[in-house]
Amino acid sequence: MSRKIKLIWDFRGEESLETAKHHTIHLKEFATLEKLPFYEIDIHEKNPMLVSAFIIVDETDMKTFRDALKPHRGEVA
Repeated sequence: MSRKIKLIWDFRGEESLETAKHHTIHLKEFATLEKLPFYEIDIHEKNPMLVSAFIIVDETDMKTFRDALKPHRGEVA
């Protein structure tokens, strides 16, 4: 069984929440267009000036997402 990987994009500033929400739309569009499976796409608000968008994928699909979408960081989910 493959591990789950969380790919993360961080957004900072006054518009970080709206930017992160908008980014999740593009993550869903990419996964749909490329017919790639994922577990979850969401945001995490650390504070009003720092919000992260993330997608959780199988480790086997991680390189496809990583190479195309250039996340800021990743971690084992």
